[in-house]
Amino acid sequence: VLVVAADDGVMPQTKEAIDHARAANAPIIVAVNKIDKPEANPDRVKTELSDLDLAPEAWGGKTVTVDVSAKKRENIDLLLEMILLVADLGELKANPKRNAAGTVLEASISRGRGPVATILVQDGTLRVGDTFLAGTVVGKVRALINDRGQKVESATPSTPVEVLGLGGLPQPGDAFQALPNASKARQIANLRQTQAKERELDSKGPRLTLESLQEQVAEGNVKELSIIIKADVQGSAEVLADTLTKLSDEQVKIRIIHEGVGAINESDALLASASNATVIGFNVRPDRNAREVAERDGLDMRLHSVIYNVTDEIKKAMAGLLEPTIKEVRLGTAEVRETFKVPKFGFVAGCMVTEGLIARSGDAHARLLRDNIVVHEGRIGSLRRFKDDVNEVKTGLECGIAFERFKDVKVGDVIEAFTVEEVAATV
Repeated sequence: VLVVAADDGVMPQTKEAIDHARAANAPIIVAVNKIDKPEANPDRVKTELSDLDLAPEAWGGKTVTVDVSAKKRENIDLLLEMILLVADLGELKANPKRNAAGTVLEASISRGRGPVATILVQDGTLRVGDTFLAGTVVGKVRALINDRGQKVESATPSTPVEVLGLGGLPQPGDAFQALPNASKARQIANLRQTQAKERELDSKGPRLTLESLQEQVAEGNVKELSIIIKADVQGSAEVLADTLTKLSDEQVKIRIIHEGVGAINESDALLASASNATVIGFNVRPDRNAREVAERDGLDMRLHSVIYNVTDEIKKAMAGLLEPTIKEVRLGTAEVRETFKVPKFGFVAGCMVTEGLIARSGDAHARLLRDNIVVHEGRIGSLRRFKDDVNEVKTGLECGIAFERFKDVKVGDVIEAFTVEEVAATV
């Protein structure tokens, strides 16, 4: 269903969505939304869509088009009827009585729940207790969570759900299936793991060392930039790896030697040290052991939250045009021990400063980490010791911290204080 706003019309992302649908050979139903707005112009939208070969049926075309208002729920039932009609005409059918099969949409690690995969059931019915196989990952379905955050016992065709109980993280795009035999599922997973390792070994080039890199640069030969990627979710890691690999040119070849999900750990740092690689963290932070290795070995770690900034930085590095970069100076961390509401001050996190100091004056910034994944970044609005406002709190002391315009703080979260300074580029 292609949703187009009746007031905005066809946007660049609309054309991109049309291209994706056509590449997948998927039928398109157009929902012209926001027809309740005074500036809405559905006819203009239909004209623009006709220019993209999506002429509505009412105009003699072949595209089912429905004018709707999600806000007022106008024509929603008609849209649902059109979806069913197109499905019937295209004979889009599934058998809910067979074992489930479908596609993994996303995967991530969740605190207290472990590996979690968001999947779309395309055939059959997935039930709690089923043996689940996706790519090289096998597990037993411990729980199914629907799109409303509710636990369900089963998921029928065309149902997106989160699956808990996996033994690892499958890759987005992996096909999954429910198998009646757990031992058979493990055999298939082991075979796929062996095949994946063989492919990885075959694809690896010679190991890059500092000596060989300097020799290649001095002789003007092809240079390699080795990169390790860690992200908050698997989808982001894959997009980054694919995007950066495509930046390779005749002078510099970009080689992704590892990509993964979760905080940058000691193993990542040691790998970067051994292979002279740059570590890119997307919405994640290094843990304490990784920071120690990075400081000891002088590793280059780049931490970002916008994919465009990553690609832009690498492009400039390849062209030798890197401008002075912003380097973070870590001030300290505090662990959230309790959360409560204080009259006149609102939501406050009761914390213990575990390292360095927490400051709110000057150019100090702070970020909230949950499992070393960045949840929020901003400034501290209130820092208190008992009833007194203070500018900083040192290691071993308790304090109350409140972010400016942010309240989603939980027990166990970590608040990291830092400042930024400009340094010469080193990539």
